Amino acid sequence: MGTNWGWSKVKAFLSVRNWPVGQKWSTCPNFSGASTGAAGSTELQSIWLTLYNDFVRVLLLNLYYPPDTSATAKMAKIVVDALAAKHDITILCGRPSYHPTERRAWHFFQSEIAGRVRVIRVGSTAYPRIQMKRRVLNYLSYVFLAVPRTLFVDCDVVLAMTDPPFEGILGAFVSLLKGKPYVYNIRDLYPDMAVGGSILEPGLLSRVWERLHCWALRRVTRVVVLGEDMRRRIVGKGVDPARIVIVRDGAETPTAGSSPDDRDPEVIRAIRGDFRFVLVHAGNLGFYGAWETLLAGAGKLAGEGIGLVFVGDGAQRERLQAAAAGIPNVRFLPFFPGSKIPSVLAAADAHIITVKRGLEGVVVPSKLYGILAAGKPIVALAPRECDAASLGEKAGFAISADPDDAGEFAVVVREIFREPRKLRAMGEAALAVAPEYERAGELCKLVAIIEAAGQR
Repeated sequence: MGTNWGWSKVKAFLSVRNWPVGQKWSTCPNFSGASTGAAGSTELQSIWLTLYNDFVRVLLLNLYYPPDTSATAKMAKIVVDALAAKHDITILCGRPSYHPTERRAWHFFQSEIAGRVRVIRVGSTAYPRIQMKRRVLNYLSYVFLAVPRTLFVDCDVVLAMTDPPFEGILGAFVSLLKGKPYVYNIRDLYPDMAVGGSILEPGLLSRVWERLHCWALRRVTRVVVLGEDMRRRIVGKGVDPARIVIVRDGAETPTAGSSPDDRDPEVIRAIRGDFRFVLVHAGNLGFYGAWETLLAGAGKLAGEGIGLVFVGDGAQRERLQAAAAGIPNVRFLPFFPGSKIPSVLAAADAHIITVKRGLEGVVVPSKLYGILAAGKPIVALAPRECDAASLGEKAGFAISADPDDAGEFAVVVREIFREPRKLRAMGEAALAVAPEYERAGELCKLVAIIEAAGQR
């Protein structure tokens, strides 16, 4: 595999250069069209090209991949695009089933090739995501077809995400069969998520699942987590901290001189309605949120001109709509097209991020970074150990409330509603800190981790 540069040398290289947090990595050689005008940028490229002068063959395991529209499908595509600038990627996924933009006919195996990217779709079942029990068949049929198929895929490193929820175990098994290094990119932490979200009752199944997952974690070359709160969780499972790396999802930050012309006033009006002050929860309405506290807190604000607007969908939406039927200042809207995300972000006076107690570090809401890039304050209805709360209070872009205390939530919302200068300062703090989590830099970290593992 060419020059055998391991992770220790990569880490030493990064520490010696002492690049500041928020370094613009537009010159990273893993992104096409990189500029090499500045001396420092030229040095960065030349050193990286010296470190990694051979391509790596990556096998990516994840059930969902576009035209699926799940969060992991979108992130898998972003990671693949970054890797494919220099490396060969094979994605082993299933038939589209997660609100796909298009369906695919059944084939035992189906391959799609575009440049250095090869997508192999196994003939898994494709029940819609809203059919929870049947989705298990999607998971199982994917596993039974995908594992044998991996034996015929040449690779230097195995990369797994977390769809299906036991994909981390599958990735460890495949890496063992193939004798290859294993990078595990944890998006949601299972079985902790299933048990903490009341999807799975504690018992024999959850205990066996946890033991298998801990076995998988012991086998990894590198564990990639989304935040400091998740890192603490993984360390608590007995994993060597030296093998855990934080790579945040990040967001694209606005360029200098960019204008808000892409905001749609119709979307903004639809969200704001007649409220004087609007809290927006945009995203999936899953099992992780402190929903009862959020609705009860919103009810305490009724009649004060403060509205709570949910934009999105998910397994809990119907239940939440029924629970909010008697709360006049709570509204539900469907997802808007992706092109309207800037308008959704702009419509809020403040955005809600919620994680119920016990799930801190199990789920790490990635929408945090888009909110920061939009320069919007955050109300974190979450334990203070969550990154959204701890980072937000430290940097000044968020205010937090106990996820079990509706009264405290109402108090903190009233505080920013009645103090416009504080609200404005929080927005300014969000914009100031956003470049620290710029997506291109985070992607370069992930690419470097995968390259180092593949060239061990």
